[in-house]
Amino acid sequence: MLDELLKTSLSHNLIVVLLAMLPINELRGTLPLAVHVLNMPWYQAFYLCIIGNLIPVPFLLLFFGAGSRLVQKVPIGKRFVDWLLTRTAKKTARFGKYKFSGLLVFVAIPLPLTGAWTASLAAYILGMRFWPAFLSIALGVLGAGIIVTALTLLGWIGAGIALVALIVIVGLGAWKA
Repeated sequence: MLDELLKTSLSHNLIVVLLAMLPINELRGTLPLAVHVLNMPWYQAFYLCIIGNLIPVPFLLLFFGAGSRLVQKVPIGKRFVDWLLTRTAKKTARFGKYKFSGLLVFVAIPLPLTGAWTASLAAYILGMRFWPAFLSIALGVLGAGIIVTALTLLGWIGAGIALVALIVIVGLGAWKA
């Protein structure tokens, strides 16, 4: 029985980490799934989602430039990369002058397409160095994790807590800028 429990737990852990690594879904979609569908304790879902969401970030920060140049050698790849960079530049133009704090707030707000993947591309566009970009994105993912956990566990009360957390994150971002 213990072996079955460990196998199930390990497979659930792996599923959560892998789903949190995916673009668009990231932590925002995976954490509620882990808690409500996989019946995982919230604290376990929280840290697995943070880990999973952050795994792709170093690779995106380090290799996006080289990877995009390679993809652009094919006409359809060039169109895709141009579209992606233009779209990301438009989404991140509002906080570009704030870089670190702007990127942190951008990631911490748990809306679609404001996660670690988009932020990694934004950091590339903004010309940020690796460690400041990674730290900013990691803190943003942590903030988004707190907000999504509150919403997942507490419903409308969680929404109030999430609003307070969001105001604090935005306030800190404005103060640091």
